[in-house]
Parts: sequence; structure tokens; C-alpha cells
Amino acid sequence: MSSGVALHETLSGWGFISEAALEKFIWANLKQLFGVIPLKQQYISNGEICDILAVDDDKRLLILELKNAEDRYLIQQLTRYYANLLEEKPFSQEVDYSRSARLIAIAPSYHQHNLIDKEYSQLNFELFQFSIIKDEEGFHFLLQELGKDLNLKKHLIPYQPIETLAVEGIPEPPEPLIKWLSGCTKEEQEGFLKVRSKVLACNRRMKEIVERKTIQYGSGKTKLCAEICFQQKAQKPVLFLWLPTPSTYLRRDSKKPIIGRLRVWTNGQTISHVGHVPEGFGRMKTKLEWDQIPLEKRPHMRSSLSSKSRTPIEIEGYLRCRDSPEKPDFWDVLSALAIEKWLEKG
Repeated sequence: MSSGVALHETLSGWGFISEAALEKFIWANLKQLFGVIPLKQQYISNGEICDILAVDDDKRLLILELKNAEDRYLIQQLTRYYANLLEEKPFSQEVDYSRSARLIAIAPSYHQHNLIDKEYSQLNFELFQFSIIKDEEGFHFLLQELGKDLNLKKHLIPYQPIETLAVEGIPEPPEPLIKWLSGCTKEEQEGFLKVRSKVLACNRRMKEIVERKTIQYGSGKTKLCAEICFQQKAQKPVLFLWLPTPSTYLRRDSKKPIIGRLRVWTNGQTISHVGHVPEGFGRMKTKLEWDQIPLEKRPHMRSSLSSKSRTPIEIEGYLRCRDSPEKPDFWDVLSALAIEKWLEKG
């Protein structure tokens, strides 16, 4: 099940929550929007980062620069990227560098300087303007090349609006959380909000501490029960719970499990894995995530229950319910366990 795209309401309508959210959407829909084959996101050439590289059926290179707001230096950026890539010639098996590259900009609006730079440049630039509209069918991405009335492209955005149910004694979710959850599936949204409600309702001392990229739950920063952080790369929130660490929870000779910060992975519907990540987002990846990375770039895979492991543990293994005929609600079980351990601290 694919996750949604993170949108937010602006003074003039609707927009992507960030440039990374715009890039995520364009990358996922390159074939439908431009009829091309994706090559690489965030490609570094001569110290500069190209948003998206792609190739068309004629083996021409496409260099796409994306902006979530007007930028007067857009043409200069694309010019530098073109010069760097022409010198480096990456993906030479897929790209025919004897053919002229397509230099494409995608932005909601263009500065007058962009139009002047384009007119007097020796290179050819394609400037596309996008907007987001909402109708009875949902949210749509509109894309049209400047100066051309034909070929307006319209594409449905997989946006999942947040449905929050009022819970007595629990405040409405803070605005950052609402924005972050827009990039999740409906099931993930419900799971995050369920954990939040259960944690906030467990004790009057439980506080919701909202910061720019993290929301913490506890009686203070040194006594936490849960944390939700926004991961810029994935454009989604990540849940952390203070739970027994796998290395002490699953060992039969461990008398008292050690409580640590466990990261929670989801599969679009429910919790799929947990792993001990003392700080940040950690370096653990699920097998599916590792499989998406080229083999030569993968580190030596060392599987263990400690925080040094490269892979998290499956939730059925952590909760010892692998052989159970009916799987429990993992959102419920983990939040209840985190609350229990937080209350034990006194």
C-alpha cells in the first residue's frame, strides 16, 4: 500500500509541505508526467545536488530542478548542473551524451529574472508551472509548460486527509503532527493518533512537548514515554517508544529488561518491526529497505538484538506472538507496554 503525499493548506490554496514532498511526488510519477525513465534522485555532481535525473526513449538526459516556491536563481542552477554532468557523463550506458539534454524546471511560479535568463541563454530550458486543486474526486496535481496552452497534465495526488476523533480530556493534535501525518496511509494515521491518545490519557503528569521536528511525550525531557519525529528524507513521521530493549527483553536469563528508545517501523497498515535506536533515526533498515540499495553500497550485514544491528526485529518476534492464530493490535500492545514501563518509573 503506497503512502500519501504530505500537503498543507496555504493562504492561496493547497501546496506540498516541503520541496522534498514535491520531489517524492514527481519521482513517483515521472513516467506518467513526462514519459521518461527515472535514473537518480539527489545526484551529487561536482559538489552540487541535482534533484532528479532521468532518460527518455531517445536516450536523452533529463535534468529536473524542482522548487516549492519562486526562486530567481533557478536558470543558473540548471546551467551549472548541465555543465557538471556534461563533464562527468554519469550513467553513460543509459544516456547518449551526443544528444542535447533536456533542462526542466518545475515550480509554482517564476520570477521575472527566470524569464530573462531563459531568453538570453544559449541553452534551451523547459519551464513547467504546477498547482494543486481540490475537487469532489480529491486532490489533483496540474502541470503545464509556460507559454503553451496545450498538454495540460492532471494527476491524482494520493493524499489522505486526517480524520481526528474528539477524545474527552485529550487536546486536538498539534499542527505539525497533522502536517506530518498527511504523508501516511489512513491506517498509519489512525495508529499514530491511537498511540498519542492512549499515552496522553494515562496520567495527568504526561505532557505533549512540541518542537519543530519532534513531539515528545513524558513528564519532562529526561523521563519520556514516546516521541514522534519527522524524517525529512521519507517525508513521514517516525514513532519511538520507550520499551524493553530486544537484547534484554528476549533473553531468558535477563531478570529485569533494560528500557530504551525503540524505533517503530510500519508496513503501511500496522507495526512491522522495532529496533533499539538510542538517538536520531539510527542506521537500521528492514530487509525490504536494504534490498532497494545497490549491493555494492550495502554494509556488512550483522544481525543481532543490540542497537548496533543493521536490521530491526520483526514485531511478532519481539512480542513472541509469531505462532498465535490471531495477531493483536500492535499499536495497542506497544503503547500499553510503553505506558506500563513509564508508570513503573514513578
